[in-house]
Amino acid sequence: MDADNVRKLADAAGIETHYWDNHGNRHDASHETICGLLEAFGIAAATDAEVWASLTAFWRAPWMQLLSPVLALRQDEPVAIPLRAWEENSQRIIQWHLVLEDGTRRTGTCRLSDLIHDDIAYFDNRRIFQHRLPLDSLPCGYHTFRVEGEEAATRLIVAPRRCFMPEGLTRAWGLMVQLYALKSQGDWGIGDFSALQGLVDQVAAAGGAAIGLNPLHALFLNLPENASPYSPCSRLFRNPLYLDVTAVPDFAECAEAQALAASAEFGREIESAHANAFVAYRAVASLKLAVLELLYTNFRATHLTANTGRGIAFRSFVAEKGHQLEDFATFQALSEHYGPLDWSQWAPQHRDAKSEAVVAFRTTRADRIGFYQYLQWCCDEQFSVAAGRAKARGMAVGLYNDLAVSVDASSADYWMHSQQFAGGARVGAPPDPFNEMGQDWGLVPLNPIRLRETGYAYYREILAANMRHAGALRIDHVMGLTRLYLIPHGARPTEGAYVRFPLDDLIAVATLESQRNQCMIIGEDLGTVPEGFREKLAAANILSSRVLYFERGQAGYKPSADYPRLAAVSVSTHDLATLGGFWQGEDLAAKARLGLFKTPDEEAAAHAGRIEDKRQLLAALAAEKLLPSGVTPADAGHLAWSVELTAAVHAYLSRSPSTLMMVQLDDLVGQTHQANLPGSVTEYPNWRRRLVRALEDLGADPAFLAALAGIAAGRV
Repeated sequence: MDADNVRKLADAAGIETHYWDNHGNRHDASHETICGLLEAFGIAAATDAEVWASLTAFWRAPWMQLLSPVLALRQDEPVAIPLRAWEENSQRIIQWHLVLEDGTRRTGTCRLSDLIHDDIAYFDNRRIFQHRLPLDSLPCGYHTFRVEGEEAATRLIVAPRRCFMPEGLTRAWGLMVQLYALKSQGDWGIGDFSALQGLVDQVAAAGGAAIGLNPLHALFLNLPENASPYSPCSRLFRNPLYLDVTAVPDFAECAEAQALAASAEFGREIESAHANAFVAYRAVASLKLAVLELLYTNFRATHLTANTGRGIAFRSFVAEKGHQLEDFATFQALSEHYGPLDWSQWAPQHRDAKSEAVVAFRTTRADRIGFYQYLQWCCDEQFSVAAGRAKARGMAVGLYNDLAVSVDASSADYWMHSQQFAGGARVGAPPDPFNEMGQDWGLVPLNPIRLRETGYAYYREILAANMRHAGALRIDHVMGLTRLYLIPHGARPTEGAYVRFPLDDLIAVATLESQRNQCMIIGEDLGTVPEGFREKLAAANILSSRVLYFERGQAGYKPSADYPRLAAVSVSTHDLATLGGFWQGEDLAAKARLGLFKTPDEEAAAHAGRIEDKRQLLAALAAEKLLPSGVTPADAGHLAWSVELTAAVHAYLSRSPSTLMMVQLDDLVGQTHQANLPGSVTEYPNWRRRLVRALEDLGADPAFLAALAGIAAGRV
């Protein structure tokens, strides 16, 4: 096979044939990797003839269409619609129609030869001109440009240049929490939206601006132990296990649900789940869904049938969410029907979300589908209440959501929108110092070619769904806006390659949705960051993520004054050691227990390196005169962790000029075990560990309140 043509085809498809690692080493993608990814994108490349045909199609296809599928512009940028036609058709007179998002229509007529042409292509000894039709300025929004007699249209995206930022937001602070871990009196074994309201009250009272949450994406109700919020079933909907079922208005009206919740056996199960140091997801799901079933039955009889105000509100929500919610609820009902089977193992007629069999199933299971719609409505109500409480209490940002990179390969989103995904690939990470074997995250990636062809409509829906009621959105692995490391399904993680995504267009959609939803954006840009990428984010008002552990120069930790202004800073993240765990080496001990060190020498080197890390941290604190009395950097090897050191580290970080400082609640309550240990699956209790102290106890603890006050004082 002609290797040169294969690599040309890879480049045309956005597949990078090599990359450079952090050590300056070049890694070339193998022929098998390139062909595997081409196949995943639906591009034929099995023979020389197919490669040439596909390559030719990439060259020709854009020129064979009068209209481009999408054109992303910035606000106040001149609008000129590209129109492509053969030279002999240049005398064609076209009638065009522009429909603005608000329904306003503009029309016009022009002769192609009267327009400026700014590009030419040659095919079959003929010329194709690209003409430009200038239009008057357009408002921000999603508009549609059509030419009479042509089936295709151009989606015009006119976006503001910068994302939303709350007015006057500067040197603010907030808490980060894994919502499932939040413990409160009376919870049913998992943090819930009512507990979130309680945390809002505490943070707001201390002057905090934000509460950062783990992804609240819908997971798999039929497989509740699959608990990673970063491997979701859907990024369009929320996890109903976060519902406080007793706070659903229908609970107060449903005697049967109240009786069940008050029964001795049910009470013992609740108490067992509540007392567990870990979230027992299967037990929690069993408890909550049993009551929610009763609430829905009562709701149907009391409100839907009578068409009360509450019934009307539900129908309005269902109508607003449209086919997305209907399809998702159908997936939930089918998952219930098939049990633990991945949807790729369902009967063939049910694997296609648009099939007649699925339509028939939906008709026969309308009540069941209604139940899953009801769950999402309840989630939206309770999250909205918590978000509204944050705003009412004066929090400048309020709640901020976290958007996972993509969805699990067995997800509802993939089933619902299979054409938007590259099903034959998985998202991961190349080998690096943290994992020399690379990583396969089990996520199915979006297909960048299809994203563009469909005008980014699905991407827009994902952003809008996660910005709903939120004051900020953290985009996990935000480098995915420009490139993702993809692995052909079934290949080893080392056998992947980077694939380019349309960064400018995706940022345009993000800025538009950010302004519309009054929701700021934080990009998780940790790891290998392409050159110039952070500058692009900053130009769009997207905050960078800066983590203390990684912010170092040749002389050690950066001075706090050197942190960038447009950033969200923190000590750690869910994938890294807590502050106490870092100091005590708990993360290293966990890796040793799980056999994640290859040799004893590697383990010894890690412990020796940690002592040096601690010495450098103490030196950074000493340089800013923040060390507790009597402590010196030389004490790093034997000094015990303390509340005073926690306060000193937070005081150090609070001095940064960065827009937002986020503090892990885990660090303030003395947790030493991190939420997730990369490299482990079931060997470590990832996404399960609950906080050691209840929210109500924290609110009455002078030391905790003093810690919040100290952070607030440092951000003044």
